[in-house]
Amino acid sequence: MIPDYLDTRQLEAFVAVVSIGSMTGAAKALGKSQSVMTRLIQDLEKELGFPVLHRNGPRIIPTEQGLAFFAQAELFLSGLRTISEGARKIAVDAARPIEVASVPALAASILPSALALLESASLPSHIHVKSTASENVVQAVLARTSDIGIASLPLDNSGLDVHWIGESPCVAVVSNDDELAKHSVVTPEDLQGRRLIVSANPYRLRMRINQTLEKHGVQPGGIIDSNATYVSLAMARSGLGIAVVESATIFGLPVTDVTAIPLSFSIPFHWGVITASGRPMGQTITALIEAIEVSSKALPGFVKHSDKLLLQ
Repeated sequence: MIPDYLDTRQLEAFVAVVSIGSMTGAAKALGKSQSVMTRLIQDLEKELGFPVLHRNGPRIIPTEQGLAFFAQAELFLSGLRTISEGARKIAVDAARPIEVASVPALAASILPSALALLESASLPSHIHVKSTASENVVQAVLARTSDIGIASLPLDNSGLDVHWIGESPCVAVVSNDDELAKHSVVTPEDLQGRRLIVSANPYRLRMRINQTLEKHGVQPGGIIDSNATYVSLAMARSGLGIAVVESATIFGLPVTDVTAIPLSFSIPFHWGVITASGRPMGQTITALIEAIEVSSKALPGFVKHSDKLLLQ
């Protein structure tokens, strides 16, 4: 039976081994002997009740269960480092750092300009920005290791305050030498029989894409799943297909040798700006929430919603 609390030294050893790829390298990074590292991993596996690593001589890779556990362990250690740093700031009476978690598309587009809008005097000396999947954004805000989160919808978690909801349209992106690059809009017929490059998460943007394609009777000639928009853009640039993506990433990180084309039909990308319920925000966080809204208005087709029905 897994205990209520795991040893952080064991978690640190496990995360280091997976991140670096070898027991020797991890031991060196943590300043521990290889025998100590081995014992920590063995003790962790005993506590968990399942193996976390495949061992084949010097080559070490995580097991399927270990890979799933790695994401949780890494998130916990990141939060613990944040707490430790906050405690040190309190000890010297320094301004507490801002902790922001955001989906990559918005971390690379609206967040930088939002931070730039704030007066430099009102910003603490240290700002943490974590670019991660929407599920991890939510968990970081709920765990209060992040002051503010920007997560894609749906959002139906108790313990969250959703300050407002943003919307921007999806676009089609193709390589410059694709025949569609000359089109002013892309229609459902243009997508028929073509390989599409789309979001991999079936419960968020991908769900809206699938519903819209089905509504218009589009039968793709193939699918490439991607968990990050910039990867989808790179695939499109290589001529592997038509990327159907949110437009925020293109706004924040322009990609050369591709053409972004509006869709003749609507596939909206929705996101929410969130904080933990009941947590005092302070002037800086309140100002940042307002600055994120101002920055979002620069996105083509941006719409602000307050209708909580969209959360589903």
